[in-house]
Amino acid sequence: MADARSLAALLQLASPALPVGAFSYSQGLERAIHDGDVGDEAALADWIVSVVAGPLAHFDAPAIARMHSAWAAGDVAAVERWNERVLASRETAELRAETLQMGASLAKLVALWGRGEPAFRRRVAAQGEATFPAAFAAAAVALDVGAHDAVVAFLWSAAENLVAAALKAGPFGQGAGQRVLLAAHAAIDTAARVATTIGDDELWSSSPGLAIASARHETQYSRLFRS
Repeated sequence: MADARSLAALLQLASPALPVGAFSYSQGLERAIHDGDVGDEAALADWIVSVVAGPLAHFDAPAIARMHSAWAAGDVAAVERWNERVLASRETAELRAETLQMGASLAKLVALWGRGEPAFRRRVAAQGEATFPAAFAAAAVALDVGAHDAVVAFLWSAAENLVAAALKAGPFGQGAGQRVLLAAHAAIDTAARVATTIGDDELWSSSPGLAIASARHETQYSRLFRS
């Protein structure tokens, strides 16, 4: 039963049913599809694998691992320091608004769960500009999900959300979406190992193609997504 509860907690953390509004964002992918940069299944797989293996593996996921340890230890100063670094890494207004909206929604949910000691819940609720990685780490601690598993859940949910966005915005079928997710498995495995072993001086988050697509999306005439 303990294993089943742990798995259930992990599935809840990675579930697209988590009410944080992830479905309303494409992180620039909608613009890349609009411009023809992502026009077939191979290009979609390359885009998603590049995001997972690039900025997520080398910055967002390591930040989650570090904030997971900080939340568990009650080190609010460390959480705030990493939260500020995550926010500073967002290269467009859309990406900044996305992480803050999703972070606020998840932090509110964690506080409402009633999990963990009261001091922990108060600390989570007090996070004014919580980024999504900061809130995700807090959610993992509240659900007793370990740091490595939390990183895997984060990477999986990011890949799954990008596939869902592509199916809505582009000429891709469900079969293609599932094949792309299968192609992302190896990238997620590698990214999780990178995220939990990389040193602070090795972190990087720059992804020019994604940033340009996001910036161009801000003025896209007709769109489905908020980023």
